[in-house]
Amino acid sequence: MSNSYGYARASSVDQDTAIQEATLKAAGCTVIRSEKKSGTAMEGRAELETLLAFIQPGDTLMVTRIDRLARSVADLEAIVKTLKDRGAFLRATEQPIDTSTPAGKAFLQMLGVFAEFETALRKERQMEGISKAKAAGVYKGRKPSINVAQVRELKDAGVGPAEIAKRLGIGRASVYRVLEAVS
Repeated sequence: MSNSYGYARASSVDQDTAIQEATLKAAGCTVIRSEKKSGTAMEGRAELETLLAFIQPGDTLMVTRIDRLARSVADLEAIVKTLKDRGAFLRATEQPIDTSTPAGKAFLQMLGVFAEFETALRKERQMEGISKAKAAGVYKGRKPSINVAQVRELKDAGVGPAEIAKRLGIGRASVYRVLEAVS
């Protein structure tokens, strides 16, 4: 007897997987695993790894949309290969994807290419926005994490760089950079 297993993913903690889970349950998934992790990498996605390790021949891994599963063609291909090697299939509830059919396989490959293209465009737009913000003097980067005055104070008190780093909870290289800037 084959089973349908659902996988729901949200990119960040403030997003919710409830709608995906309800859709997967309505589609007949007997088990649904959810997680809040970025889809840009496979590492650290324990729920997906569990499903891929558990799935049996004839079973189906179901997602609402392919972008919930992978954000790159390489990751998508790796997941599909794992499923194929295990004799299992991939289906999406909101897209005509079903790797048990030739048309579903073709559509999956096209969507993967578009998802990767969209991710690249988003990164490009983000970099353009950061450049504009820097030019306008709005974007300053992250706040300094090292208290330069404290480093100088400890050095003037005769404390060595390694001990300064230990006391302030920073790296020795950071201490040396601050001290070089003073010289």
